[in-house]
Amino acid sequence: MKPDGSSPSVRASPAVAGAEGTPVASAPTPAFSPLYQQIKTLILHSLQAGEWKPGDLIPSEVELAARYRVSQGTVRKAIDELAADNLLVRRQGKGTFVATHAEQHIQYRFLRLHPDEGTLDSEGPAQRTILGCRRLRASAEVAAALRLRAGDPVVQVSRVLAFHDIPTILEDLWLPGHAFRGLTPETLSAHPGPMYALFETQFGVRMVRAEERLKAVAATAQAAERLQVPPGTPLLSVERLAYTYNGVPMELRRGLYRTDRHHYRNELS
Repeated sequence: MKPDGSSPSVRASPAVAGAEGTPVASAPTPAFSPLYQQIKTLILHSLQAGEWKPGDLIPSEVELAARYRVSQGTVRKAIDELAADNLLVRRQGKGTFVATHAEQHIQYRFLRLHPDEGTLDSEGPAQRTILGCRRLRASAEVAAALRLRAGDPVVQVSRVLAFHDIPTILEDLWLPGHAFRGLTPETLSAHPGPMYALFETQFGVRMVRAEERLKAVAATAQAAERLQVPPGTPLLSVERLAYTYNGVPMELRRGLYRTDRHHYRNELS
């Protein structure tokens, strides 16, 4: 280890057993970065590989320190950053778990539309109406966003989200067809929780971060009908690109939001 706390390489020993007693394959070795960042990268590799799934308890800091041959403090700093990124969740007296979108405090992680009165929790879950779910060939624009080839299969989902029986969000989303085989309108309608939780449990895809672009638009005749507003009503257009581990784009989502009873809220720090 260098005096500045960095190290040219950290490797996971292939002889060390994983959480289920199976050998852990040697992970890619990050180079010339702070030691805790290297451990963070190795833990991310295990998450991406599915060694620990959403909701799973990961090994203790002591066990991870022995596995990676570093100090417990270095492991703790790596886990702190992963918890700050909402990838891991610490539970007092129980350990550290892989975060899941099924958890209450994670459910609205990517939904920034808040009611003008009350909170998302007090407002209750949205009522969802699935308008369509079909497989089609990716347009050049969708393919570029999802890093696919034009014409590759994608799944397009259209739906309306309502709060207190008032349609509030109209959105279309596109998913890589190879990762979401078997996704149907019935599957979407039957799932009681957030859509991202469904993606985790049934398709093994976890969205870990997202980028959004916002602008103001006027409601088209079709959007106005779906959202029950007059044509030309100002709406908030939100385009989101959501990524799974390692920066792989897995969802392109375009939504139109009513803001007569809601506002877009973001915390900056």
